[in-house]
Amino acid sequence: MKKIYFFSLFMLFGASSIFAQADFNTGAMEILVNEYGRIRLYTPDDVRHLQRASILVGTSETAVFDYTNDAEIHDSTYLVETPLWGDFQINGNYDNTYSNLPPNVIVNLSAYGWTNKAFTVLKFNVTNTDAAAVNATIGLDIIPEIQGEYGFDTTTYNSTTNVTRFHRGAGTNMGMKLLSANLSSLQTFEWFDGYNTDAYYWGKMTAGAMMPQYISNTLDGGVTISAQAPVSISPGQSFDVYYAFSLGADEAAMMAALAEAEQKYFDLFTSVSEINPDKNALRLGNNVPNPFAGSTKISFQLPADGLVSLKVYNQMGSEVATLVNGDMLKGSHSIDFNATGLAQGVYFYTLNANGQLMSNRMVITE
Repeated sequence: MKKIYFFSLFMLFGASSIFAQADFNTGAMEILVNEYGRIRLYTPDDVRHLQRASILVGTSETAVFDYTNDAEIHDSTYLVETPLWGDFQINGNYDNTYSNLPPNVIVNLSAYGWTNKAFTVLKFNVTNTDAAAVNATIGLDIIPEIQGEYGFDTTTYNSTTNVTRFHRGAGTNMGMKLLSANLSSLQTFEWFDGYNTDAYYWGKMTAGAMMPQYISNTLDGGVTISAQAPVSISPGQSFDVYYAFSLGADEAAMMAALAEAEQKYFDLFTSVSEINPDKNALRLGNNVPNPFAGSTKISFQLPADGLVSLKVYNQMGSEVATLVNGDMLKGSHSIDFNATGLAQGVYFYTLNANGQLMSNRMVITE
């Protein structure tokens, strides 16, 4: 069914009787997902800060699955009575039968929340329903609405923490982070009517650059397109992507909430000692132990000889320690980090090897 038609009915009769949507309120944040997979975030005072976050799956400049042009109901969006994870869960399934244009995919969305927490973890399971394998670039289309208003907002990307921050003045901050991979592209531009074409999406998703900051200068406000490196998905197979969003009264509160979201993801989905065995890839392992008091071990793998740095940063992006800074040989390495003298809290360690960056998160306890 056409979303434009439904929008007209919404204006005439109201949302509650028309849209099959689901929402939950954690006590610190409300998450709403509509029948086509649009995600919105609110603070408890019912002020909206995210107008829309929605999945993008692209295979070429003429084949990008998006919310406006392609998404249709595959299975209804609903609030899960007994969550598989966390205290709250919304599920929904969306496919491309609105347009019947490639790529042929089914996207299963699960939005998770925790009581009195101002963050959500989003899981997107992308299934290839085509007869051939696809090389899929997956990302998000994000339209912020900070403090219930568009325009004159700022989008800032921190390369140390890999956090994208949406803010305006000293008010509420919204944070976003890709948890399951590293971003390969992050682009923000001023909203304009008709931006959501396959070619425009594809250009932003494959730009291959991280825009450090964008300042909106009109009432329309910015639109942010994120993406990760392409993944091959065989026919009938699927691929999982995890993002976290958080809200905070200021940057520090937003970052603290986002760090909690990331820890939830690590606790359930990652192994603290796993490093990919591919000898031709740069890999950064999770520190062991984590959380820790005193000292911990960080392992990484270098695909080639070269100049390497390994540095530790606090939540605000300030450097607190340099563990490596010099030439190293190809292969596996382990570095001990003694955190004596550092305050308890969340920190990030960043590996820079011949210009390639990878970051992970650690927690120091008393």
